[in-house]
Amino acid sequence: MPLESLLLSRDAEVFRVVRPTLEKMAIAVEICQEAKKASEILISEKFDAVIVDCDDLPGGLEVLQGLRATPSNRGAVTFALLNGKKTTTQEAFGMGVNFVLQKPVNTLNASRCFHAALNFMERERRRYFRQPVKMPVRVVLGEKELKATSTNVSEGGIALMLRQALPKDATPRLQFALPGTKQALDVEAQLAWADIKGHVGLRFLNVPQSSLDLLDKWLKEQMEKPLPGSEEKPAGSETIQ
Repeated sequence: MPLESLLLSRDAEVFRVVRPTLEKMAIAVEICQEAKKASEILISEKFDAVIVDCDDLPGGLEVLQGLRATPSNRGAVTFALLNGKKTTTQEAFGMGVNFVLQKPVNTLNASRCFHAALNFMERERRRYFRQPVKMPVRVVLGEKELKATSTNVSEGGIALMLRQALPKDATPRLQFALPGTKQALDVEAQLAWADIKGHVGLRFLNVPQSSLDLLDKWLKEQMEKPLPGSEEKPAGSETIQ
């Protein structure tokens, strides 16, 4: 499952440099040339990285300013392309931008910038990635112990099927072993949501570093597996809007 990026620009030189740089890093690129369309895409689709031509595309700066308000992409790693005449580097960082590239963009600088950001992109992917998994989970609530079955797990929490409701202020301990691993996890959790059908979502709390490392490693392995019957989108493919 490749990392995915949105590139908002009309600059042919930016396309010539940035696109192949991302391709070499196996990062899929979707190109958009209109700020309004980009705003619509960012509301409905999730990207690991968003690259915005702030100064030379009308509305580009506004897209970047509104990015953190979009539920799907508020955690995306952001890059501002600046022309050195309008927006300053300090102003870009003040808007929450993670990385800045000054024009004219060259291959060396683009490569250094995107490689420096790669770990942040992968980290963000694992943070929101939810892996479907069915496994038994013991829910320990004081002197009481409940049996549950997971439906998915992420770096930050887990969704379960329970036969009885949990108190709204519940902070149970969860005990489970991820498929294919031998080490059992024992973590504290907090109820995040519940529905009338017995589905509950729990947020992990105070997870030991050893458990975080195990969960992080397991999720990374799952992310690298192709979905059954699916064909991955080539990393260099693009959609021009």
